[in-house]
Amino acid sequence: MSGFKAFILKGNLIEIATGLIMALAFASVVSTFTAWLTGLLPETDSQLFSTAEQSFGAFLNAVVSFLIMAAVVYFFIVMPYTKAKERFFPAEEPGTPADVALLEEIRDLLRARGGAV
Repeated sequence: MSGFKAFILKGNLIEIATGLIMALAFASVVSTFTAWLTGLLPETDSQLFSTAEQSFGAFLNAVVSFLIMAAVVYFFIVMPYTKAKERFFPAEEPGTPADVALLEEIRDLLRARGGAV
């Protein structure tokens, strides 16, 4: 079970899934925006303005849906994932990294022996 936990929390699985969800939601915003924009182009159809208004409404609906989706993803996926990752795999304490501390200790020992460092 610990291997699965490490797979879920240490890998980039959650980040990739979140990015895919947000990209798909944003694709809807882009497609409705282009539909609205192309609806503004002059046509021979007499229903030009009603089509443009409907397309703009669909665009606003897509933007609101994207913002709701972003909030849901953030509060139900990103925040719990971040808290679980911090709980199970805590970040290293701030300070001197272990390799630098070891090199400093060697330097101090050489200095104490009378070596020219």
